[in-house]
Amino acid sequence: MKFCKSHEWVKVDGDIATMGISDHAQNELTELCFIELPSEGKTFKLGDPFCVVESVKSASDVYCPVSGEIIEVNNNVMDDPSIVNADAEGEGWFLKIKMSAPEEYDTLMSKEEYLSLVS
Repeated sequence: MKFCKSHEWVKVDGDIATMGISDHAQNELTELCFIELPSEGKTFKLGDPFCVVESVKSASDVYCPVSGEIIEVNNNVMDDPSIVNADAEGEGWFLKIKMSAPEEYDTLMSKEEYLSLVS
């Protein structure tokens, strides 16, 4: 699992990347009340905003950590955003993307690097 400075995480299996927001991000946002995810088949480039998360505190864009086409969306988190608060880096994943530039993954931070950035 790797992380972005903008608080997204990515886990790769072959050319498929699963992504979401970090546990730190969900903690800062506090109680999530709404998540809007894009539909399958849409394509995004590295750094593009791909979804919006709203909490009782604020609304925030979430940025695509790697380029590619969305192949699966986690509808469970749209139905129940509290899943992200409970398990942001597991069951609270947002989407799966077929990477078009897998080398982008190599530029992301390790968990240790990310934790030292946010602590």
